[in-house]
Amino acid sequence: MAKKSNVGANVDLVTLDVEFDDPRILGELFGEYDRNIVAIENRLGVYIAARGNKLKIEGEKEAATKARDVLIGIYKRIEEGQEIDAAVVEAIISMISDPRIARSSKPENAQEQVKQALAAPSKVMIRTRKKTIFPRSVRQGEYMEKLARDDMIFALGPAGTGKTYLAVAQAVSQLITGSVDRLILSRPAVEAGEKIGFLPGDLKEKVDPFLRPLYDALYDTLPAEQVERRIESGEIEIAPIAFMRGRTLSDAFVILDEAQNTTAAQMKMFLTRFGMNSRMVICGDPKQVDLPDGATSGLADAVQKLDGVEGVSVVRFGASDVVRHPLVGKIVEAYEGKDATD
Repeated sequence: MAKKSNVGANVDLVTLDVEFDDPRILGELFGEYDRNIVAIENRLGVYIAARGNKLKIEGEKEAATKARDVLIGIYKRIEEGQEIDAAVVEAIISMISDPRIARSSKPENAQEQVKQALAAPSKVMIRTRKKTIFPRSVRQGEYMEKLARDDMIFALGPAGTGKTYLAVAQAVSQLITGSVDRLILSRPAVEAGEKIGFLPGDLKEKVDPFLRPLYDALYDTLPAEQVERRIESGEIEIAPIAFMRGRTLSDAFVILDEAQNTTAAQMKMFLTRFGMNSRMVICGDPKQVDLPDGATSGLADAVQKLDGVEGVSVVRFGASDVVRHPLVGKIVEAYEGKDATD
């Protein structure tokens, strides 16, 4: 077990007990060389000791309570068959420590919602052929609920928050179950801050580099042979936004990625393709617009115009929702803070 954490000599400590029914799970709960326990201790400033299937948590009351909830969240995920790695542990700690809970008008209610999500992860999850996906932040949980419920969703926020990945996973899940007949993935073919010049090959080969993140998400949720077969059959279509003009997209799950790089006219054209029995997700980062100077982003324009329209929902991610390396969230916060002072 890890060495005792320094919780401070002037802090009133409490000791909380947590007991788990199945001791066989504890090895995975602790992680190799107790790495999960060490991560919790280091992040929350507590000390965790185990005896049999019981764990004792010592630390400041709020930190000890969070550590207990994190341990329960990890245990429940193992029970439901989720693979636990360092990223999952970090995500659970981040969920229970989300600063937005403390700023909420009713923080006790927000905290209870998080605890319920941690204790019952199967209530918010996406099943695909290759994996079952659980939320890795408070906002991801909200987003996944909307993906399963709402017809049109705008997902706004920085890279690494899971906007596109979760949308593709939900689309794949609905395609597998037959809720939709096809999956349509699109992006504007806009160069991100550099001129890449002439691209050789046919039309598909020219636009594929712009669409690569969508392929990556597909291959992570479906076996490669199924991706290729469904693309060939037309069940999955990946194309630039210009290919959407004049169409009606019915019985489909439609995703527009990098939507901040659409013009207002392109966005209007895309949104009005919406057909019956379809779902549409528009993903983008309003702070990463690569359009020429003076051009209005179609994403910002649409969110403003559609504010309050029934049937349209908006999920806003922030730096605390980044689920890549923890340093990415700090980088986003640093850039946002610098931009605010310029």
